[in-house]
Amino acid sequence: MPRRWLFLSAASALVVVSLVIVLLQGDGSDPGSRDAGSVAGARASGASPTGSTPGSPSPSPTRTPTPSASPTAAESPGASVHAPSPTVSATRPAERSTRAVTASAPLAGRIKPGVTYRGVATFYDADGGGGACMYDPGGDVLTGAMNSADYESARACGAFVRVDAGGGSVTVRITNECPGDCAPGQIDLSAEAFARLAAPSAGRVPISWTLVSPSDTGTVSVRYKTGSTRWWCGIQLIGHRNPLARLEVRTGGGWRALPRAGYNYFLAEDGGGCGGSIRVTDIYGERLTLDGIAVRPDTVQPTGVQFARH
Repeated sequence: MPRRWLFLSAASALVVVSLVIVLLQGDGSDPGSRDAGSVAGARASGASPTGSTPGSPSPSPTRTPTPSASPTAAESPGASVHAPSPTVSATRPAERSTRAVTASAPLAGRIKPGVTYRGVATFYDADGGGGACMYDPGGDVLTGAMNSADYESARACGAFVRVDAGGGSVTVRITNECPGDCAPGQIDLSAEAFARLAAPSAGRVPISWTLVSPSDTGTVSVRYKTGSTRWWCGIQLIGHRNPLARLEVRTGGGWRALPRAGYNYFLAEDGGGCGGSIRVTDIYGERLTLDGIAVRPDTVQPTGVQFARH
């Protein structure tokens, strides 16, 4: 055989051997290589536990709001929630609590909402609404003096009650106490209020009455008692829609509840908290925080806020 053909045969054999080797390497017979490729593909295309792809930042966890300890409107029938008002200085509105307020008035004293009381009505010259509650006499002629039991050492001061008799009804604000011969359930009305129920010649008439939360009360004001200083003070709230349950002042140790005198001032006899923030709570548990009220004796300082209606 010529030498040229021998060279071509050897080259052909070498090509065939090379092809066989390549086919053996790429036929997928190595199980280790196949498994590694499958795992890598799963990591690249599968969803991570947080929903993010590899190499991207993990999303921040979503915070679930902590349930309020107070009942919500859905949880408590008749409940209403109030939105907060801006915090005040001397002339801006006060801060209102955002707590849900229930209709049960857990802080009420003897006079409770939803309860009908019975007694008699008499009348006297109320002189424009002054009296034991130490409000200024003014243009409010529909007022009443509550018997001592229901007056409850000034807890009834400022309360609005609707009085019903056979001849009609009238809503009055309690501004005075009727001591002595006024029995529980009795209200000594201003002459103008009594005239809405009966002729003055009747003298006294049987009545029923209930606590109300009227709509047209304006806003609350604060007054420091005559003689108040930073070392002793008396604080009065005026024009509140609902009866007051508590008045507190902020001191270095936190909020401090002040005792209420029978003449309707809350007293800080050692001066603690005088001139600081004031927090007032009505019988339904709603709180108003009043800032910027200076110690200005016998001066009515408006706040621009009011308790919610019930």
